[in-house]
Amino acid sequence: MVASKPISHRRRWRPDHPKSCGHLDRTLGLRLRKYTQSGDRQAILFLCVANSARSQMAEGLARARFGERVEVMSAGSAPSSVNPYAVEVMRELGIDLSGHHSKAADSVDPARVGLVITLCAEEVCPVILSAAPRLHWPIPDPASSDAALTREEMLARFRAARDELKRHIGALP
Repeated sequence: MVASKPISHRRRWRPDHPKSCGHLDRTLGLRLRKYTQSGDRQAILFLCVANSARSQMAEGLARARFGERVEVMSAGSAPSSVNPYAVEVMRELGIDLSGHHSKAADSVDPARVGLVITLCAEEVCPVILSAAPRLHWPIPDPASSDAALTREEMLARFRAARDELKRHIGALP
C-alpha cells in the first residue's frame, strides 16, 4: 500500500515548474489574446475573504500590468473595508487603492468572469458559481489583530504579500 503525502506537503504553484498548470497558462494566454483582440473582454476575478488586503492589492497590480486590455475585479465572502496598510504599500509602487472599496463575491456576475484566482491560505476561500478556469495562490493574510506587532512589522507583512502577488501576476501570460 502506498502512503499519500499529507495535505500540508502539496506543491505550491510555480510558473517555472513544468507541472504548474501549464495547460491553464496556455488557456489563459489564449483567452487574454482573444479578449484583447475581439474587444469582448472577460474579467480576472481575485477572491479572498474580506476583500481588504490581498485581493485589493492583486486587483491594483493586475490593472497596472494589463491596463485596458483586461478587466480586473476583486471580491470577498465577508467584505469589510480596504486595509490602510494595503493602500500604503501599494502607494510605494505608484498604485493608488484609496478609491477602492470591498465588494461581496455574490455581487459579481459570473458570466463576466474569465478567470478566478483565489488568494486564501489558511481560511476557507469564497466560491463563485462560474465555469471559468481557476488558479489558487495560497498567500497568507498580512492583516493581523495582534497588538504586539509594530507598524514596521505590519508593513513588512503587507510588502511580502504584495511582492508575492506581483511575482504571480507577472507570470500570467
